[in-house]
Amino acid sequence: MFDVKKVSIEWGGETLTLETGKVARQADGAVMATLGETVVLCAVTAAKSVKDGQDFFPLTVHYQEKYSAAGRIPGGFFKRERGATEKETLVSRLIDRPIRPLFPEGFYNEINAIAQVLSYDGHNEPDILAMVAASAALTISGVPFMGPIGAARVGYLNGEYILNPTDEQVAEGDLDLVVAATYDAVMMVESEANELSEDIMLGAVLFAHDACREVVKAIIKLAEQAAKDPWEMAASDDNAALKDKLKKLIGKDIAAAYKLTDKSARSNALNEARAKAKESFTADGLSPQDVMAGIKLTKKLEAEIVRGAILKDGKRIDGRTTTQIRPIVAETHFLPRAHGSALFTRGETQTIATATLGTKDAEQMIDGLNGLSYQNFMLHYNFPPYSVGEVGRFGAPGRREVGHGKLAWRALHPVLPTKDEFPYTIRLTSDITESNGSSSMASVCGGSLAMMDAGVPIKRPVSGIAMGLILEGKDYAILSDILGDEDHLGDMDFKVAGTSEGITTMQMDIKIAGITKEIFEAALNQAKEGRAHILGEMNKALGETRSELSAHAPRIETMQIDKSKIRDVIGTGGKVIREIVATTGAKVDIDDEGLIKISSSDLDQIEAARKWISGIVEEAEVGKIYDGKVVNLVDFGAFVNFMGGKDGLVHVSEIANERVEKVSDVLSEGQEVKVKVLEIDQRGKVRLSMRVVDQETGAELEDTRPPREPRGDRGPRGDRGDRGPRRDGGGRGDRGPRRDGDRDRGPRRERNDGPEDQGHVPDFLKD
Repeated sequence: MFDVKKVSIEWGGETLTLETGKVARQADGAVMATLGETVVLCAVTAAKSVKDGQDFFPLTVHYQEKYSAAGRIPGGFFKRERGATEKETLVSRLIDRPIRPLFPEGFYNEINAIAQVLSYDGHNEPDILAMVAASAALTISGVPFMGPIGAARVGYLNGEYILNPTDEQVAEGDLDLVVAATYDAVMMVESEANELSEDIMLGAVLFAHDACREVVKAIIKLAEQAAKDPWEMAASDDNAALKDKLKKLIGKDIAAAYKLTDKSARSNALNEARAKAKESFTADGLSPQDVMAGIKLTKKLEAEIVRGAILKDGKRIDGRTTTQIRPIVAETHFLPRAHGSALFTRGETQTIATATLGTKDAEQMIDGLNGLSYQNFMLHYNFPPYSVGEVGRFGAPGRREVGHGKLAWRALHPVLPTKDEFPYTIRLTSDITESNGSSSMASVCGGSLAMMDAGVPIKRPVSGIAMGLILEGKDYAILSDILGDEDHLGDMDFKVAGTSEGITTMQMDIKIAGITKEIFEAALNQAKEGRAHILGEMNKALGETRSELSAHAPRIETMQIDKSKIRDVIGTGGKVIREIVATTGAKVDIDDEGLIKISSSDLDQIEAARKWISGIVEEAEVGKIYDGKVVNLVDFGAFVNFMGGKDGLVHVSEIANERVEKVSDVLSEGQEVKVKVLEIDQRGKVRLSMRVVDQETGAELEDTRPPREPRGDRGPRGDRGDRGPRRDGGGRGDRGPRRDGDRDRGPRRERNDGPEDQGHVPDFLKD
């Protein structure tokens, strides 16, 4: 029934298996990829015809994580997989970026690639496996795909590269790098690094490329067994005559337009040239298809003019040299109420970056295959249509916004302080207000300045730059700080961010069939020079983190208590901690290790909560004087609360040196007093004294009372048996009723002591 084809290789210490012919047989190509016990299915389908008027390549990639893969049921109200999570969006982009350039120009059939995680072992990450499965499915589908590609993740720990590292190895190491590549050249790089050098990063890319080649060879073996017949592509018409006519008609107009340094003026001039060409095509009676072909040729003509000028003269669209950075203006404390803010402008690219500090409750909860996790650093990138002078959709972020935000997040994450050093939740927002190239790197620069403005103690400032490439045969030019048009008309978008000590993130996308080691190394070194220049301009605005937090930011203090005291601070059903919060106004969080975080914008509230908690967990010391509050009056004294969570008895005899007839005459509930601890018995009962403490200053007073006679001088207490045998009929009931006047002792004296469980009775009252 099944015609199963399978290929297996040993890869990174695990067995990688690619299988087809058993599942999803109606798709054009379907491959189940298995690594360890992680399984990903990718199915590819392609439309057999092109929609009318289609002038772009409609490739759509969807990556989905099935919760059943990890034996979990989705959290929340809806118990099924719904819209794509941030991770699913990012992995979808990760698959799309290296395969899109490998389809031939002019291929406009719609293609759908759906990768689903069916099993997850908690060890082998499914994103790399999904990239491999997608490449294999496309390769055997018969569609015109100039692959295959391989993919690999690389870590760097203790000076060594690790292929497909575990989560623990990534966390302990200094690198998390993903590479996609054909057998001959690298197609895509995505990474986060702990300030690594250019040499180490280049070595990691080359190490990953070697691993990708092993995967490419395995996919080719599978294709030799199971590939479908390749599609027949119609011979392309280069429209040489139309192109020559177009060049004569508007070639000079396009060349003049690209000499305009202002983006708006340049855009208007180009639109006029395009309109002129369209009018000419229409007047010549060309069919709608030929008019569309002419418009596409206009774009090719623009690319030839721009690329030729750069390679021949080294002059760019805005007149800069290949290594020159656009003018930079950086400002901090741009917004008065934000905890931290910055306005970063580089040429015609601008962002307003804000940093907001919050408590643990503001952490982002993430529900994924590994279960619930919490993230205390967020970066949200927004790209409104007005930033490029256009009318468009304005609403929820799309894939581009999510991807750019994550890139900036990776650049800044390695320089953040630990939670112990800075126990805040940090949210950065980057609102792009102008865009003409490299807005994600502007977000890195603005975000770094905003955090320093907020008082976040980052290790070092981070700057970022976008590099471009023009490649014609063996001739190439690397461009620093590319414009939007240079990105569209060029062959590479290479972004690098880092500190003065090294790289923190690196991302590369190319539109050609890969680049060589020589080009990659040259781009890295040129980017290093650009980053240093940008960092110098940033330092003019703010060179180091502010020593004080914003006055509008919450303050957080931490204190560590013994784990055995956690229940005392929380109280039965949370009664105690709720009372602390309600009374002081401060927010109190406590974890399972006894780390307590107290937060409030009012330092007095934090101090009040801290003292209260200290009083609960600390032990009272005999002979020490404390501030207290009277909480209850009884006939024989007063109960006083001290140290926040402890009560003790001030006996009536310890209130003052003179005799106190009635406790309420001297004290009242709620009264602030100063007390000295006299004694703590074995049951923890505390005996206090007010009379030996100056109630104004809290100083200890000399005790003028004569010392009491030690209890042991009375001699041994007689045993009840010494009294002689009890008389027969000794029960009180045998004696008959008590006669009036019998045992006339007078009125019984009122006792000043109370029940034993209400406090300690001084010995001198027992004498």
